[in-house]
Amino acid sequence: MPVAVVTDSTAYLPPELVRAHRLTVVPLTVVLNGAEGLEGVETFPEDATRVLSGRRVTVSTSRPAPEQFAQVYRDLLAAGADGVVSVHLSAELSGTVDAARLAATEVGDDRVTVVDSRSTGMGLGFPVLAAAAAAAQGADLTGVRQAALDAVDRTTIYFYVDTLEFLRRGGRINAAEALLGTALSVKPIMYMPDGAIVVRDKVRTASRGIARLVDLAVEAAGDAQVDLAVHHLAAPQRAEQLLAALTERLGDRLHDTYVSEAGAVIAAHAGPGLACVVLHRRP
Repeated sequence: MPVAVVTDSTAYLPPELVRAHRLTVVPLTVVLNGAEGLEGVETFPEDATRVLSGRRVTVSTSRPAPEQFAQVYRDLLAAGADGVVSVHLSAELSGTVDAARLAATEVGDDRVTVVDSRSTGMGLGFPVLAAAAAAAQGADLTGVRQAALDAVDRTTIYFYVDTLEFLRRGGRINAAEALLGTALSVKPIMYMPDGAIVVRDKVRTASRGIARLVDLAVEAAGDAQVDLAVHHLAAPQRAEQLLAALTERLGDRLHDTYVSEAGAVIAAHAGPGLACVVLHRRP
């Protein structure tokens, strides 16, 4: 059996890709106004959207326990996997990577290795797919890990939010940045240069925000052949706009495309109206 690839629920990979690449997905936990559920199993984007649209909002998220990861790793190894590469959302956003590393140490660092994608959504998903492709081609543990790391360096994420308030509540940006955005009534565009969420640009309207996302994505693509993912939260028209504009701008350099609604974990911190573009430059 080749090296097994594990990720978490914030990759938002289409189910058919999870099945095709025999990926193992470990869900994070979301608590919406006191109701706890596993992302993608018990709690879905529409649940988060409904709660976040209300007046009283209490939302939190939590990483999987190290014991959960350890059990997953042991099960995969017992089933005959040569090793496990576990690829997860940015350590700047969650303790998921730390939990996976603790589990890897317990199970055996020589058989399990953990990669920080420094991103989320398909910013995580593309490195996971690269690792799975390397495993399918017979790469060993080191080779599969390196494939994921190389894909991390070739992947860029930009996203637009209607307000910085949800990111502030979740502690993903500081209060001063959120206050500035509210005071100026600006629409922020964010990116993750080193795994942390940083304000990249500020625009005045949602339409300008979408147009700016397109420009930034085309700039990130450069002259490369690229794959594209578009995420949204309760904003399917924005996703359609992004996909149409980028398809036209990128032309025959564009290969695989994915469109999906962000899950409850990202919804809790970004809020309704999220529009996100992820560019993966092919090697």
